[in-house]
Amino acid sequence: MPTDAEISFVEIGLLTEQDWDDLTSGESEPFGPIGANLVWRDKDHHLGLRARDGRLAAVAGATIAVVEVESAGSFEVVGLGSLIVTRSARGRGLMSRLVGPMLELAESMGPERAMIFCRPELVALYRRLAFAEIPAAVWVDQPGGRIEMPEPAMWRTLHESAGWPAGRVDVRGLPF
Repeated sequence: MPTDAEISFVEIGLLTEQDWDDLTSGESEPFGPIGANLVWRDKDHHLGLRARDGRLAAVAGATIAVVEVESAGSFEVVGLGSLIVTRSARGRGLMSRLVGPMLELAESMGPERAMIFCRPELVALYRRLAFAEIPAAVWVDQPGGRIEMPEPAMWRTLHESAGWPAGRVDVRGLPF
C-alpha cells in the first residue's frame, strides 16, 4: 500500500466494479457478517482517497433519505454509507481524513442531520466524530419486507438542529 503522501483526495461519481474489488481486496464480508446479509441503497455521491496507481484506498458515500420518527413526522437526512478503508490501509487514520470532507459535502446537501449505520465495534469511532447513537428501534426496507435494523444507527447534526427526536424511526427505503 502506498504511503500517506502518495494518497490523494478525490470526488467520485458512481463506484465501478473494479473500484469496489480494489476496496474490498477479496474480503467476503467487508461490512461484517450482519452487513453482508443486507441489501443497501446506492449512494449518489462518493468521496475517496486514491493511490497514485489509481486504486482507491478508502471511500465514503452519501445520499438523501427520508425518515419518519413517531414524535416528529417525516424529514430528510443525509444517509452516509459505504465507508470503507481497504484492508491493507486500515489503522492509518485514512477514514478520519475522509470523514471531514464527507461531512462538508453532507452539509451542502441540505438536510439538518446525517445518519449512519455501523458495526457495533465502530460505535466508539463514530462517537469521536460527534455521532450519537439513536436509542430507539430503526426500521428499514429489505427485499423480503420491513425489518428492524440489526446494526447500530447513529446521527449527528449538520446545521443548527434541535437534536434527534424520540421514538421509533422508519427509514423509507433501503438502509444506506
